[in-house]
Amino acid sequence: MSRNFLVVDPEEDLDVLKGLASAIRVKILKLLHIEGPLNGNDIAERLSLPQSTVSTNLQILENAGLIRTETQKARKGNQKICHSTFDEVLVMFKEDIGQLRSNTIEVAMPLGLYTSCDVSAPCGLCSTEGIIGLLDVPDTFLDPERMKTGLIWFTRGYVEYQFPNNAKLAQNTIESMEFSLELSSEVPGTSADWPSDITLSVNGTEIGTWLSTGDFGDKRGVYTPDWWKLKGSQYGKLKSWRVTENGTFIDGMKISPVSLADLDLANHHSIRLRIAVKEDAKHPGGINIFGRGFGNYDQDILLRLHVAG
Repeated sequence: MSRNFLVVDPEEDLDVLKGLASAIRVKILKLLHIEGPLNGNDIAERLSLPQSTVSTNLQILENAGLIRTETQKARKGNQKICHSTFDEVLVMFKEDIGQLRSNTIEVAMPLGLYTSCDVSAPCGLCSTEGIIGLLDVPDTFLDPERMKTGLIWFTRGYVEYQFPNNAKLAQNTIESMEFSLELSSEVPGTSADWPSDITLSVNGTEIGTWLSTGDFGDKRGVYTPDWWKLKGSQYGKLKSWRVTENGTFIDGMKISPVSLADLDLANHHSIRLRIAVKEDAKHPGGINIFGRGFGNYDQDILLRLHVAG
């Protein structure tokens, strides 16, 4: 059975930590996890709490992305149903990679240098200077100006990049492979509570899915240009997919059994990375991919191959 994990970086996700810093909110999360979706009245009754206390704490949990809500018709008017977003929450400190080791091969792929794509609207591309082509027209993704892209967004589909397998060219043995990129969900405008399943594949094999909690627009991205509207997507989360002989990890947490042996990289001259929101995704909340000149991390899509010394 698949489970939804949230990996919290204390330096980036203070709202999540604040959301968890309450015995009442923890009880609400445990109740939703055990019993499934409930409305506010049901939660107040089961926990023997005043309705006002429950409402206040539900709002904090929703703002932190720890629950999501939907409105349903009731006998009298509408009712708000609360869903638990995650099965597990882990607090982890990201490693400071610092200088690359001598046995690390790094390739930086510009965001617009994808070799194939199939996306659905709403979608678009933009550079640090302005919009590229036409908004919400998938054919714009074929525009030669895409080479200047610093931000990509689409609702469903994928973009695929072809990296050179420099380890094979150098006749090195790969011990682990890592992709680093800045991502978020995509919704018209922005919403901190907008879950989306973002899946990465390598040479046609899915390596793992990350659940993005939202599309972030509460403040301007550190590198996002001034011309980009403040109500649009501003930044994402810097995520690391790492494939080893023991499986695939996101930010150090194992999320898939797919290993280097399954990818058989030694027999491939290139490494094809596909970034997708699948048609059958449980949380089909679109995607933003941030490159140089946008978001909080001024970087392209990075591939790191750690080889035998």
